[in-house]
Amino acid sequence: MATDADNPTLLQVLVLERVDRARNMARFYVLSIEPTLFEDLALVRRWGRIGSPGRERIDLHPSRPVAQIELKKWLDLKTRRGYQLRA
Repeated sequence: MATDADNPTLLQVLVLERVDRARNMARFYVLSIEPTLFEDLALVRRWGRIGSPGRERIDLHPSRPVAQIELKKWLDLKTRRGYQLRA
């Protein structure tokens, strides 16, 4: 995870996967902090079945620390549910 708070254009991306062949489950979850055109930062969440386009949600935040706190919350939630960081 990148931590350069001085660079607002720095892209921060985490890719998580959850695969359970016995249950025919193959899911992905992508968390990224991206700059917007209006000096906000967006926490972008993408999820779905591996191989499909999936869904996307964008949440705007006024600063990088706030966006990073939200990213950490989602990362903790997804790891508790069995998602693992993709290497």
